Amino acid sequence: MEKNIAVSQRETYNPSQFTEFLWWLSTAEKEILVDSVVDRNRYRIIGMTVLATWAFATFTWTYFFNTIVDSVILASVLGLFMGFIILTIDRALIKGITKFNKQKFAPLLFRGILAITIGTFMAQPAVLYMFDKEIKLQTSLDNEKKKMLKQEELVTLYKAPKDALIKENAAIKSELAAKSEIVNKARENFLAETDGSGGSGKVGIKDIAIAKRNEYQKLDGEYQALLKENQPKLDSNDAALKEIDNKIKTEEANFVLYLNNGFLTRVEALTNLLKNNPALQFRYYLIVFILMLIELMPVIAKTILPSGSYDEKVMLREEMEIDIANSNIRKEQQLKELYNQMAFENDSEAITAFFSLTKDDRNEKMKNFSKKWKEENHQTFDGLWEKMKKEILTKQEN
Repeated sequence: MEKNIAVSQRETYNPSQFTEFLWWLSTAEKEILVDSVVDRNRYRIIGMTVLATWAFATFTWTYFFNTIVDSVILASVLGLFMGFIILTIDRALIKGITKFNKQKFAPLLFRGILAITIGTFMAQPAVLYMFDKEIKLQTSLDNEKKKMLKQEELVTLYKAPKDALIKENAAIKSELAAKSEIVNKARENFLAETDGSGGSGKVGIKDIAIAKRNEYQKLDGEYQALLKENQPKLDSNDAALKEIDNKIKTEEANFVLYLNNGFLTRVEALTNLLKNNPALQFRYYLIVFILMLIELMPVIAKTILPSGSYDEKVMLREEMEIDIANSNIRKEQQLKELYNQMAFENDSEAITAFFSLTKDDRNEKMKNFSKKWKEENHQTFDGLWEKMKKEILTKQEN
C-alpha cells in the first residue's frame, strides 16, 4: 500500500529497523517523527525503557509460572504471554501521556497507581529469585513447624474419643484388678489353712479349709466370668485406639505430601525470614523499590522528558484528519440528499405520465363494466361498484 504522506513532507531520514522497533515500543508515529530531529532520540530512549520493562516482566512471570508448573516450556510460554500483556499496558499508559495532559493530576495519578500495582507484584518473583537459598532454608523450617502444628491439631481432634476409650479400659481393668486381688486373698487364706500356717492352725483339708476352698473357687469363678464378659470390650477398645493411631499417622503422611515449595509457600517463608532478620528488611525494601522503578520507567521517562515538535505535529495532524473527516461526511450527505431529490423528481414525473397514459384505458374499462351491468339484470349497483373498486381504483401506498 502507498504511504499516506503529507504533500509538504519530504522524507530524507531513514531510520534503522531497530530504531523503528523502539519507536513502535514508544507508540510514536514514524511518518511524523522522521521530521522531528530532536524528538527522534527522545522516543528511542522511551522505547528502550519499554523494552527493558518488557524483558523484566517476561523474566519475572516465567520464574513465577516455573514455581507452579512442572514444564519449563509451558512456564516460558506463559511468561512470554504475560510479558506481552505488560507491554500492552505500558504502551497504553505512555500513549496517553502527551504534552497537553502532563500537568493534569488525575490521569498521572491513575497511571502511577496502575504502574505501582503491577510493579509491586512483578518485584515479588524477582526478590524470591534473588534470595532463593535463604528462602529454601526458611521453607524447610516452616514446613517442619507446619508438621508439628498438624500433629498437635490431630492429637486435639482425636483426644476426646481416645480419652473416653482409655478411661473405659482403665475402669474395666481397675474392676478386674480389684476382683483379682480378692480372689488372690481368698486363695492365700485357703492355702494357709491347708498347711497350718494360718486360720485354725490345723494341717490338711478340714471343714474350715473346705469352706475357704469353696469361697476361693466361688470368687475365682466370678472373676473368670467377669473377665470373660469384659475381655471383648477391652479388645474392642484396644482396636479402636489402634485405629485412631493409624488414622493420625495416615493423615500426617498425607499432610506431608501437600507440603511444597510453591510461590505462596516461598512468599510466606520470605515474610517469616524478614520478621527475624532486621538487616535483611532494609535491603529487601530497597530491592523492591528498585524493581518497582523498572516497571515505572516508561511512565517516568515519558513524563519527565520535555516535549518537542512531535506532539504539536500529532495534534495538528489529528485536527486536520478530523476536519477532513467532517468535510467528507458533509459532502457525502449532500450527495445523498441530491440523489434523493433527483429520484423524487424523476419518480414524480414517471407517476404523472403513468396516470396520463392509462386515463383513456380506465374510462374505456369503466364503460365496458357499465354496459355489462346493464345487460345483466340480476347484478346490483353495489356489486358493480365493488367490482369497479377492485379492478380500476388505485390503492394508497403505506
